[in-house]
Amino acid sequence: MIAMLNGQVESVDQAGAILDVHGIGFGVRMPQTDVSSLHAGQHVVLYTSMVVTQDAMTLYGFLSSAEKKMFLQLQKVSGIGPKVALSLLSTLPPDRLARAVADGDATALSKAPGLGKKGAQKIILELKGSLDLTQIEGSAAASSATAVDTGSQQVIEGLMSLGWRQQDAKDAVERACRDHDIKTPLASQDVPGVLKLALTELDRGR
Repeated sequence: MIAMLNGQVESVDQAGAILDVHGIGFGVRMPQTDVSSLHAGQHVVLYTSMVVTQDAMTLYGFLSSAEKKMFLQLQKVSGIGPKVALSLLSTLPPDRLARAVADGDATALSKAPGLGKKGAQKIILELKGSLDLTQIEGSAAASSATAVDTGSQQVIEGLMSLGWRQQDAKDAVERACRDHDIKTPLASQDVPGVLKLALTELDRGR
């Protein structure tokens, strides 16, 4: 079971992305909203779910744990497979999707390609009352607040290539940003400066 991937985006297409994790390329299908925020060379963490059928093994990936939780919940509904679940998450973020189920809003759900009004009503019937709305909304908010900081990750990887341990590198980057009032997520133009500051922090601690 592959539950999470941490690596660099090799390429992106309409269906998803190829993620390079230590030289191994994982093909991952993703919601359109997630795909649109990716670009080649970007470092990301994906929460993943493997779906195995008679014909194929397909890896689905999400930029937030809330999306993955909702993806798994939707497939508990009879007749709703991963493609429709992915279509729903491409149409509505997990917190709004959960709210639509709780409110019985079949119109909002049926906007997803591949899901008609009857399918939407079935989802509401089977999931209403069983979704932990506060947990999903909380996960969505937490995921938004802790968006992947690719700039900081680049600095950390640079420090690790110089021989520093990952935790030491991470602590040094956080101290450098805090002490010099540098906002995170790091902008690309701030990466070289933070790298120098973090190196100074690490050398000072020797």
